[in-house]
Amino acid sequence: MRDSKEFILKATCDASSGILAAVTSYLASLSCYISELHQFDDEENGNFFMRAVCRIESEDVELEMIQEGFEAQVSHFNMDWQFFDSATPMKVLIMVSKFDHCLKDLLYRHENGELPMEVTAVVSNHKDLRPIVERAGIRFIWLPLNSDNKSRQEAALMEVITETQTELVVLARYMQILSDDLCQKLQGKAINIHHSFLPGFKGAKPYHQAHARGVKLIGATAHYVTTDLDEGPIIQQSVQPVGHTYSPERLVAVGRDTETIALAQAVRLHLEHRVFMYGNKTVVFQ
Repeated sequence: MRDSKEFILKATCDASSGILAAVTSYLASLSCYISELHQFDDEENGNFFMRAVCRIESEDVELEMIQEGFEAQVSHFNMDWQFFDSATPMKVLIMVSKFDHCLKDLLYRHENGELPMEVTAVVSNHKDLRPIVERAGIRFIWLPLNSDNKSRQEAALMEVITETQTELVVLARYMQILSDDLCQKLQGKAINIHHSFLPGFKGAKPYHQAHARGVKLIGATAHYVTTDLDEGPIIQQSVQPVGHTYSPERLVAVGRDTETIALAQAVRLHLEHRVFMYGNKTVVFQ
């Protein structure tokens, strides 16, 4: 990891007294100014979570030096911790099928500097979105799926992920179910978006089902991918009110908005290392 003047620290351990004092005093001793600090005690389960944004204010101190001495300061807390160089964008692979709204939104936000990521590739089981991807100067990989080649194509996907050193996979309306094996390999490193309604409308044409039931709210949920389909730890949700005058087509349009908003916000939160996943829940420092 190369030297940077700003870094992010994520840490979690069993809750106890003295954690913040140990961490902040160590950072201060190495000329680190803490510009942002969040902590949360889950008193029900006894877990402690912390995220700090720090700036190194000495020319003689490097991030590697801070990391090397950190474990000795927190070893008695049995802490899981990570340091991230703020100047290094996360490597992200996007997966799509035929719907383009989430892909276009992510690429737009990336181009505008809203999402600190490097898009390693866009993978799709269809060719429809190739022109959009290649116009953006991004590598497009076509991995068509059928009942006979799923395991082979998932292996090819993992080869791309390994080759590009991808750190996060974003399913931007990728309309295929990942195998349990792939879900386990991508645990905590893959984000999906789907429509979320109360009641839940599964299967084809969810917005038409919602229209038939006269719903008053529609929404979308961005979550981590797990072997439980569409039931992974939730990162972000977006909802919008609707009324009886909304046609199915208008609901679809509103639904696209909620999906793009929820997915983009979830991706940003992950890229900025603001999300802790534990069990089937998340702690998210906004």
